Formats: sequence, C-alpha cells, structure tokens
Amino acid sequence: MQTIRTFFAQTFGIEAWLAMALTIVVIALLLSQIAHLLFNQLARWADRSRTVWDEALVGAARRPAHLLIWILALAWIGRVLLAHWPDNDFAEELVQARNVAVIIAVAWFIWRFIANITRGTIARGREGGQDFDVTTVHAISKLGRLLIFVLTAITVAQTLGFNIGALLALGGVGGIAVGLAARDLLANFFGGLTIYLDRPFSVGEWIRSPDKSIEGTVEYISWRHTRIRAFNKNPIYVPNAVFTTIVVENPSRMSHRRIKETIGLRYDDFDQVEAIVADIKTLLHDHDDIDNTQTLIVNFNQFGASSLDIMIYTFTKTRNWVEYHAIKQTLLIAIGRIIEKRGAEIAFPTQTLHLAQPPEPETTQA
Repeated sequence: MQTIRTFFAQTFGIEAWLAMALTIVVIALLLSQIAHLLFNQLARWADRSRTVWDEALVGAARRPAHLLIWILALAWIGRVLLAHWPDNDFAEELVQARNVAVIIAVAWFIWRFIANITRGTIARGREGGQDFDVTTVHAISKLGRLLIFVLTAITVAQTLGFNIGALLALGGVGGIAVGLAARDLLANFFGGLTIYLDRPFSVGEWIRSPDKSIEGTVEYISWRHTRIRAFNKNPIYVPNAVFTTIVVENPSRMSHRRIKETIGLRYDDFDQVEAIVADIKTLLHDHDDIDNTQTLIVNFNQFGASSLDIMIYTFTKTRNWVEYHAIKQTLLIAIGRIIEKRGAEIAFPTQTLHLAQPPEPETTQA
C-alpha cells in the first residue's frame, strides 16, 4: 500500500489519504467485476441441474455480495480518513455502522434465498402435474422470513449496544398493552397460524360454510385474512379469526360425488315397479362411471302422495363438477328410457276428487 501511495503522490501529485481512497475504490470495482463474472458462471452451472437450491443460492447471493464488497470498501476508506484526521473520534461508530451493514447484507441474502426457494419449489411442483400444497410452502416461507426479521432486529440492537434483556422485558410489558389494543389483529394472526398448521383448506380449493354466506375458491391466505373468489367472480375477504368459530366444508377433498334422486311412477304402473327397479340397478352396476365399491341403492321407497317413489343412491368415480353433471344427465335419460320401455310413465302431482252422489228422492205411493 505504501508503494501505491508513493505512485499516486509522485505521478498525480495527490495526497496519500486520497491516493489510498482511490486505490480502495479501484480494488472494489475490480472485485465487483470479478464477482459479476463468477456469479454468471455459477448461474450457468446451476441452470444445468434439476434442483432449485443451487439456482436459488446463486440468485440470492448476487446482489448481497456486491453490497458486501462496497460495505467493506467504505469501511476501509473510513479507516483511512481516521488515520489522516485523528482528531475526529468516530472509530467506534464506524465499526458499528460496518457491522450493522454486514448483518443487514447477510439477512438480505437469507431473505432472498427463502423467496427464491419458495418460487422455485412452487414452479417445479406445478410442472410435476401432481397435487401440490402451495399453502404449506407459503406458510414455511413466511415463518422463515419472520424469523429472519426478528433475529436481524435483535442482532442489530445488540451490535448498537442496547441491552437485549431489558428490551425483551420491556417488550413483554408492552406486548400486553399492544395485545389488548390489537386483539382482533392478533386473533386474525393466530387464526392464520391455525389454518397453516391444521390445513383445513389450501389455495385453489373450493370451500363453503353453512354458518356464513361463504362459498368459493381460495385464492390467497395471508396472516390477516383469506381471499376467496366466489362463483360469481366477486372476491370475498374473510378475517382468519372467523375460521376458528365456524364450520368449513371442503368439497375439493371429496372422494366421490353422490347421485341421490327419487323417481316417481304412476299408481297405475304398480305391476312394473319391481322390473323397473331391477333394470335401473343393472344399469348402475354396468356403468363405467359409477363406483360399485361404494353404497349403491335402488329401491321402491314409499307410496307417495301421487306417485310410487323409487330411491336411487349411488356415487360417481369422478369428482369433477362438470363431468359429474354430464354423467348424471346420461343416467337420468337412460332411466327414463327404461320406464318408457316397460310401458310405465313418470308421475306428476295429481289429485283425484270424489264427488258424493246425492241420495235418490223417496217415492210415495198414492
């Protein structure tokens, strides 16, 4: 370094401290350029692999590495200035500022790494074409970033000379006051935590509640609320605390879809009831879209007010709503054909009115 100072002083006629500062800037620029080339090469190697970890690591470290180079360069320049002006006693503040900046740079790297891992995992999971729990990935990501934020704040406070024990004690007392003032906010936070831990539903699933007018597809779950897209395409924002007090149905996780119908025949077709029931049962047993391992019932159920009621109870293999209705339509048409083939008819509400005959007048003999 003495040679560099002498070179700048003799060649350009500048002072030693300025020569040192310029030298540090040149070294920082060179290191920054070398880091840029190195990260480009690492990114090319990472693109060839099938894992998301190396790509996330390289992408997360690029900017924090450049920032760290300039932090150290500025700290070095500060030491040069202190050596030139020894009367300015801010060496301790300079060290603290450098340490805080380094802590923030490391925290920024970890934060970016978690974000990259989250995006890469979700992208790979969706490309796989299998069921993928996006909610759990987002939950772990948010918990990780929250932990990084808390640890960074504590580390920075300790670096700046604050008493961490006193701060934690003060935070405990203040936490009670804040908890009372922000009761609803905390209730929503713990409601969101319950959703993440219990996973009664996840993003992309269809949910509904018999207790509230809530039904639609889950689009987003945050720590405060859950956004649901209703079937009329309106968004519904539900505070997470609501889900701890209501019943939530999750039709997206059903194993089958149920067909439950009652077919009414005329009373005039009583002789055909047994044959029609047998034909319908055969139809369902032979249908490829009906799961015969589940409950299958076709029975004459009751004498209705104006019909002979046959109950049909079975389950389809598909869970898709559109496919289910297409299968149901096919079955109902086939059942109608069976009834028509047997010479019977589907009943409709009718009433029979019986008129009383007036008594014949008595005849008298003269």
